[in-house]
Amino acid sequence: MAIAPTILHPSFFILIFNIIIKFSITSSMTEAEALLSLKNSFTNSVALNNWIANTLPCAEDEQWEGVICYNGLVTGLRLGGMGLFGKIDVDALLELRGLRTISLNDNSFEGSIPELNRIGYLKAIYLSRNKFSGHIPKEYFLRMNSLKKVYLSDNEFTGEVPLSLAEVPSLVELHLENNQFSGTIPNLNNPALVIFNASNNNLEGEVPESLLRFNESSFLGNAGLCGEKFGTICGQTTMQKKPKPKPVNAQDINNITQLNNTNSNHVYVSVPDQSKHRSLQIIGIVVTCAALIALAIFLIVRARKKKEKDKSSEIGEKNGQESVNDCGGSFEVQVSSNSICSNDISNSHVKRDTGSMKKASSSSRRSSSHGSRGIGELVMMNEEKGVFGMPDLMKASAEVLGNGGFGSSYKAVMSNGVAVVVKRTRELNSLGKDGFEAEMKILSRLHHWNLLTPLAYHYRKDEKLVISEYVPRGSLLYLLHGDKGPSHTELDWNTRLKIVQGIAKGMQYLHTKLSSCDLPHGNLKSSNVLLGPDYEPLLMDYGFIHLVNPSNFANTLFAYRAPEASQHNQISPRCDVYCLGVVILEIITGKYPSQYLSNGKGGTDLVQWVASAVSEGREFELLDPEIASKRNSLDDIKQLVYIGAACTESNPQKRLDMMEATRRIEEIKASEVDHVQEARTIEVLPSFEDDEYGDSFQGYDDNEEPRRKHGTDTFGSKDTFDLGVS
Repeated sequence: MAIAPTILHPSFFILIFNIIIKFSITSSMTEAEALLSLKNSFTNSVALNNWIANTLPCAEDEQWEGVICYNGLVTGLRLGGMGLFGKIDVDALLELRGLRTISLNDNSFEGSIPELNRIGYLKAIYLSRNKFSGHIPKEYFLRMNSLKKVYLSDNEFTGEVPLSLAEVPSLVELHLENNQFSGTIPNLNNPALVIFNASNNNLEGEVPESLLRFNESSFLGNAGLCGEKFGTICGQTTMQKKPKPKPVNAQDINNITQLNNTNSNHVYVSVPDQSKHRSLQIIGIVVTCAALIALAIFLIVRARKKKEKDKSSEIGEKNGQESVNDCGGSFEVQVSSNSICSNDISNSHVKRDTGSMKKASSSSRRSSSHGSRGIGELVMMNEEKGVFGMPDLMKASAEVLGNGGFGSSYKAVMSNGVAVVVKRTRELNSLGKDGFEAEMKILSRLHHWNLLTPLAYHYRKDEKLVISEYVPRGSLLYLLHGDKGPSHTELDWNTRLKIVQGIAKGMQYLHTKLSSCDLPHGNLKSSNVLLGPDYEPLLMDYGFIHLVNPSNFANTLFAYRAPEASQHNQISPRCDVYCLGVVILEIITGKYPSQYLSNGKGGTDLVQWVASAVSEGREFELLDPEIASKRNSLDDIKQLVYIGAACTESNPQKRLDMMEATRRIEEIKASEVDHVQEARTIEVLPSFEDDEYGDSFQGYDDNEEPRRKHGTDTFGSKDTFDLGVS
């Protein structure tokens, strides 16, 4: 009863009224007011001078610096490299209801990680290259289910990697490198994760199996990590690090005995018998001498055989029996022109090819023993980048680019400045050497503006190398889902249409030239589309179906994800059309397709999502915000959506064939009006809500297209380029 007078007192109502008024004022804060509040929390905000009261952040005439807008709504903040430091007003950021990305890279912020996890709808956080420190709470990322990209690199974070990162279903990129994280790496079994880097920390223990698919470079600089990937067996690392016990001499025995008698908890030390020790030393000396004598005999015999072999080679060349084209360790192989791009390789084809292949191959081996010192021959397929050999590659500076379905790829920069990509694979093992060389000869004849023709190859029974030109801009996959630089902002409608049309032309060329193949390409996806200087697409990893062991088809060839292939093992050229459709939908929507993932978990099921939207007339909800605002091109974009949907029909009989798909794509014309480049919204906006499926993350003749001019980039690390060839 005593509470009643207090509640009825006028001052109580005044207090409640003030709280309500304050809450309504803060909750109704405009975006401009919120951004000004954020600016005031910064120190040295000179770079934000055009953030002025009574102006609009998304004004068409003068948009505020670092603010990304869409339809008048603030969707991102790009405040990197502005010399900012001080406090980050997260309360102000909460008022930006459309905020999806925030970048504070390359500033001088200090202290613990800001409470950006309160903004549960964020899709990308960029905090790299600041001075943030301290540990990150384990539960920090728990409610950030929309998060795709986390950049925490080059700070001073300590403690364990937050376990809650494993609970972010849409995570695509995670950068933890160059910090002081310690402890073990959590089991990040995020299905959409494609980029991971935890190098240069204090991490230890075994790397989770879910992360073993990433390169060793992702874990460098963590001396405590163990496992087969790092050449150390987990459980033995600590034993190896323990200091060796000091040798015990006879004078210490009495002391040790006394210690053991007085304290039973001490460890007993046994001293080896001196005579037994001398015997072991003598045995070791004898074994070492025997090994050295055996090695000397082996080297003498080998030198004599090599001398005899060189003599016979010189005699053969003088008699004109064989000729070898020796260009610094590279060797051209003459192969019969008979095409073997059918399901059966006839014996007659192989026999006709075998004679010339063996002849050139044996000659190459002899010459390579001079020029390559036994490394083996490198067969040139395309001399547009000049002629080079295995010794040139072995001396090149190199860096790992990544792993794919066919194996690992390396960028190699040779001494003459030419940069190439070396694909090292064990998967192309279906055929013997003659069959392999015949297939590579077929690929060497394919020349088109939108194809990346291999430059050379090296054959070994258990491993092959395929060398191609290095294209600096990288893949379509990276441009769509990873690049946030200037290249990304240039990905407008006209550029996307140019990429789609180039891909279709390249595919039509392959389907014409390799018409007898069930899968002329077989592995079309955005990671196998490289982009030239003017965004012209270059198809790669095509025509390998006869080289892949049938048991690995499903794991290495994306065409086997077509419904008829995955469900009924029915293969036809229309499986390539299905792959083309997925790439088209990926380019239009900007979404990462779940079809690329082996388990289908993660990404967006583009095929089903698009089919549903088209049937309900919701086509414009599919569009990447970057192109959704191109009002004068919406009809053309809509037509491309329909083509993508028709290419991904589940029934192959209802699906377009490659010729018809290419014809329809070429009918779409690029916009003639040059629009002013708008700031790119990095991720999906509130007006385009994710659907129920979730959102995680090259007949044309050679003379019809001008030949592509090649360019290279020669930067790279100076690592040892070890290809493991012998």
